[in-house]
Amino acid sequence: MNEPTMTICGNVVDTPKINKTKGGHVVANFRVASTPRRLNRDTGAWSDGDTLYITVTAWRALAENVAHSLQKGQPVIVAGRFCQREYTKDERVRIVYELEATSVGHDLNRGTASFEKVTRSYNAPSPDLDEQGIPADRTADYLDLDDEVESDVDVVTGEVRELATAS
Repeated sequence: MNEPTMTICGNVVDTPKINKTKGGHVVANFRVASTPRRLNRDTGAWSDGDTLYITVTAWRALAENVAHSLQKGQPVIVAGRFCQREYTKDERVRIVYELEATSVGHDLNRGTASFEKVTRSYNAPSPDLDEQGIPADRTADYLDLDDEVESDVDVVTGEVRELATAS
């Protein structure tokens, strides 16, 4: 795909705000300020360039982790898709640019961090187990099978054949 990607190193400008969309998805927004520093070879002094402020949007699990991990002023590295959005305010079309994050982390050039892996539970159905503790075969529950005819599959040829019913 030809999506413009960007990585920015800077400081978190404001505490991440977390919200839920109408569809139930979690989203976090925060801004990052990045100021380039250059060495002026004539004077030997460092000088700051113009500060770039980028709004960052993180979705779902990344949004939750961002909200729990980042604080205002912390150095971060953010990578993601660079997006342009249009909206209308006061009858004028306005354009904003944002970075839709795919990865966010603390900048370890400027400090240390400790990592804690997050495990989230999800509502996966637990399978019914047979007598041996193996997930039971429930295909007859959702396939329209004839209960009177049993069949077997030859594992070598893949042939399906009817079994003789004991009467």
